[in-house]
Amino acid sequence: MAVSVVPTRAKIIIIGGGVGGTSVAYHLAELGEKDVILLDRNELTSGSTFHSAGLVGQLRADPTLTLMNMHSVDLYRKLQQTETPPSWRECGSIKLASTPERMQEIRRQIGWAKTFGLDLKEISPKEAQDLFPLIDLEGVVGACYMASDGQVDPSQLAMALAAGARRQGVQIFTHTRVLEIKTTNGRVSSVVTDKGEIECEIVVNCGGMYAPQIARMVNVRVPIVPMSHQYLITENFMPQDAPFLPSLRDPDNLIYFRQEVSGLLMGGYERTSKAWSADYNNIDDIPANFNNSLLAEDWDRFTDIAEASQKRVPKMAEVGIKSFINGPEGFTPDNEFCLGETSVGGFFVAAGFCAHGIAGAGGIGKVVAEWVVAGEPTMDLWHMDIKRFGASYESPDFTLQRITENYEQYYDIHYPSEERKSARPKFMSPVYEWHKANGAVFGEKSSWERVNFYATNIGNDALRPKDWLGNHWSSAVQVEHYATRNNAGLFDESSFAKARISGARAGEFLNYVCANNVVKGVGKTTYTQALNSKAGIESDYTVTQTADNEFMIVTGTAFSIHDFGWLEKMRREHSFDGVEITNITKDLACFGIMGPKSRAILQSLTSADLSHTAFPFMSSQEITVGDIKVRATRLTYVGELGWELYLPVEQGLELWEKIMAAGKAQGIKACGYRAIESLRLEKGYRAWAGEINTETNPYEAGLGFAVSLKKEKFHGKDAAIAAQSNLSRKLVAITFDDMTCVPFGSEPIRIGSKIVGRIKSGGQGYTIKKAIAYAYLPIEHTGVGTSVDVEFFGNWRTGVICAEPLFDPGNERIRC
Repeated sequence: MAVSVVPTRAKIIIIGGGVGGTSVAYHLAELGEKDVILLDRNELTSGSTFHSAGLVGQLRADPTLTLMNMHSVDLYRKLQQTETPPSWRECGSIKLASTPERMQEIRRQIGWAKTFGLDLKEISPKEAQDLFPLIDLEGVVGACYMASDGQVDPSQLAMALAAGARRQGVQIFTHTRVLEIKTTNGRVSSVVTDKGEIECEIVVNCGGMYAPQIARMVNVRVPIVPMSHQYLITENFMPQDAPFLPSLRDPDNLIYFRQEVSGLLMGGYERTSKAWSADYNNIDDIPANFNNSLLAEDWDRFTDIAEASQKRVPKMAEVGIKSFINGPEGFTPDNEFCLGETSVGGFFVAAGFCAHGIAGAGGIGKVVAEWVVAGEPTMDLWHMDIKRFGASYESPDFTLQRITENYEQYYDIHYPSEERKSARPKFMSPVYEWHKANGAVFGEKSSWERVNFYATNIGNDALRPKDWLGNHWSSAVQVEHYATRNNAGLFDESSFAKARISGARAGEFLNYVCANNVVKGVGKTTYTQALNSKAGIESDYTVTQTADNEFMIVTGTAFSIHDFGWLEKMRREHSFDGVEITNITKDLACFGIMGPKSRAILQSLTSADLSHTAFPFMSSQEITVGDIKVRATRLTYVGELGWELYLPVEQGLELWEKIMAAGKAQGIKACGYRAIESLRLEKGYRAWAGEINTETNPYEAGLGFAVSLKKEKFHGKDAAIAAQSNLSRKLVAITFDDMTCVPFGSEPIRIGSKIVGRIKSGGQGYTIKKAIAYAYLPIEHTGVGTSVDVEFFGNWRTGVICAEPLFDPGNERIRC
């Protein structure tokens, strides 16, 4: 029955009554937040929840998402014991490998599972058939099985979560449509419904496929497109007393199965996808009356899926079909959720569940509720953070191209260094055409075309890594690496995110936000982190003081929305109203000239004194190179003498060509980002979202030198002091003698018979002639010289913990 009156005020309003909204409500109540209202435009579960397939798998490529899914399973078990059970059935799951490459993926995933204590194990094709007798084993080369996976009824799950939330004081109003969301001073202030206006402090947009429409009320773009996802349910044909089947995935054939009563539910991810309410010119526009509704059947698009299902389960060719479901599911451009606080204060999003939201719903509710209460994420949620999406996603064309590519590759094996192909090129440096003419192989980061390497640089192919890393590897990287170490490399870093911070209180503001002292005088550059309240590293960047009340911040290409958004949040919440934050990324080109001959090359083009005395490390000056004015900053991310040069984009190509011509006799090479990666790994320079994130503090990451505890205050200082004196783990460098056996992330680490951690990052160190990995290990296992075993695709190999930095430990090359 519709409710006719809504309260006039609530602390938190949740919009959307599917599994996402009800889970957020449930977990907020669990955290003690009782002043919560949930609104739904129709009945609960009337969006995408009611037609979801209900499979619940736990292991994902992202460690945080795996932990979230594990929480989901624990929660569903708990809810099954309540008076509103969600029909949770812990039936297990099987994943088949129909190619040798897929079997490699499975063995790698079994390694991941060990670091979580999950019960994933390899089984033979015959064992898979014993568990799921209906399958034909033709083409199956192996499989894995996890007994603790399961399935749940999505609608009953949402009802169970809603009941749990209600019992703890949450109010739920159905048939209540949101008409407007009002803001005051950059924060949400009220929600206007068709039944009245409700003042509030926080809004959580759990609108699913409607989330983009809701977000547009506060001028926020949520890049979700409802994609037509189809599955069928067969007639009942299995004996009533037969053992209940585990879920089954055969990703090489793009299909999945689960038992439905005494029949099968079968679906998949076709290569001919179809968006529903958006196209390449228009953003989504879901009809106002689309509630508890499905789309028309589209058998033509389902034919390949149906034929694949009959080959794997021959019974599918014989049994009748009880129902055929074509429902819109909200997908994102990278198959990860959209979570977290947006650019509007207090306006959160929990949407974009990409057809695996039922597995993630419990964890989503937990992390979003914690984020709302704490004001910051309590786990490393970067891969799901709404702020990972740049301005490109304002474009319907760009968004739909990316989401279409993502949907159609849902079950593909994604190898390291794989590049997206759709919607390119988007943003280009002023030297783009030069790069192209000189053999550049481009990668893409946050819509920017960046040089990975130059195909014209031919190196030693014998160093190609074994297994997955060999797929997108190039011998050119070692050539560019050696050129930088021995002579000079020129890097186009124009995609770096850049911001100007100005105003009378700019220095005060940045010294509050940053852990290091960044107010050192005009021309001084400082490496620093911005910490959250737990001393987790929220951002990692360099700050250059360019005037008394003006600073320039430089951070990674993909982090502009996230990092500058954190600055906006700090300014808003700590009353630094007079400070201006201006994104100048596209105004300035940036070139890095690095290597022992970089000074000589640059000096030949300028009258400025580039000696160590006149231009010391971590200083910045405005100089003229040729006849072009640039800001030259002496720093390095590769462990060599060098400068970053910032200049107007319109003069970028001219300066690039001048430097290349001046450095020809000195052996200069144009180099790409893959060389930067190998160089920085040798030097042990940290990368945010690589070795460091919001769950790591500077002291365990080896970055205590970038924290100034002498400052009276900075955000996270108390937690930083506590972290310094209470280290339980430490980031270590691990090397392997075989340069072709290279870890690249998430591999389990064993000392003796005990799993002690997982690899964070890895690569090849061409100068030290070893493979390199970084990992956090318990402090008692971090001694230099300690041997550790790391699992590579089911095989254990021994590495050694080494003293850092691995290259030039005295920093002599940098400070020469």
